[in-house]
Amino acid sequence: MTAAKLNIVPFVSVDHMMQLVLQIGVERALTEMASYIEEDFQRWELFDKTPRVASHSHDGVIELMPTSDGTLYGFKYVNGHPKNMRSGLQTVTAFGVLADVGSGYPMLLTEMTLLTALRTAATSAVAAKYLAPENPKTMAIIGNGAQAEFQALAFSALMGVETVQLYDIDPAASQKCRYNLAGTGLEIKMCASGQEAVEGADIITTVTADKQYATILTDNMVGAGVHINAVGGDCPGKTELHKDILLRSDIFVEYTPQTRIEGEIQQLDESHPVTELWQVMTGQVQGRKSPEQITLFDSVGFAIEDFSALRYIRDKLAGTGLYEELDLLADPDEPRDLFGMLLRKQQQMADGQ
Repeated sequence: MTAAKLNIVPFVSVDHMMQLVLQIGVERALTEMASYIEEDFQRWELFDKTPRVASHSHDGVIELMPTSDGTLYGFKYVNGHPKNMRSGLQTVTAFGVLADVGSGYPMLLTEMTLLTALRTAATSAVAAKYLAPENPKTMAIIGNGAQAEFQALAFSALMGVETVQLYDIDPAASQKCRYNLAGTGLEIKMCASGQEAVEGADIITTVTADKQYATILTDNMVGAGVHINAVGGDCPGKTELHKDILLRSDIFVEYTPQTRIEGEIQQLDESHPVTELWQVMTGQVQGRKSPEQITLFDSVGFAIEDFSALRYIRDKLAGTGLYEELDLLADPDEPRDLFGMLLRKQQQMADGQ
């Protein structure tokens, strides 16, 4: 995909993103995006890294998530407003930009509400490749909102999960999830409690939305050998796991300074040891060490994952036509004559052009 002029920036709308993902295939998109994420985690030390810039309010949070590998720059704007669901709005919305570091010019502007759902699930499955017990077949998903189906399909595609056990405090959410996953080949079990959902599960995913210190998993619910994929706790004052679970687990994070603020480990002393996932992927640290080990991926989402997703979408757009051309950047014939460009437009308007 090449824009005809540098001032024209490709824009991927929600409709075009849906068409692109369906054209690729959801499970294939998750698998391919996971490869991009894994590739970028393996060159982690090249990236600029900073905790996301967050503006918190009583209602939610608005965040900017920037990073760069020295060649490309990416950022995402994203919000998290759990109360939105009560008024028919999305809890999370997002858009993002990929830019050329050399010129500073944007190369892509895209919706990232759908794309964030895909990259979150893909990241979860990538982490599980290194941390989950061998050959997992059963997965519990507690919290069956907008992210649940993506998690199920990612773990099916990348990890070979065959059975998904669903629980949500709102039975309608679980019914929605079961309906959406019909025909995927997954065996779906509806559960009446979180305890029932985790029984026999090799992997436990928690992905709830409420901004509060919650106890979605209690210590007695977690047996030896499981992998916990904790997705829902992603901002200060929002957790899902009882502290005792953390003390029994080997904890893996994306970027420690951010996760200390936002993740499950905000419940622990700052000296409590954690391992960054990139260290496992590069072979510096071992992930799962024994069948009895409890591993915990304390996932809060990090900018490099969004960078990977933006790279992936840019690469997949070539030849599809699934984007709009936005006249986004001022491009005067003489770079120093921006005001002259405005005057020429004034003359064109006067001439009725």
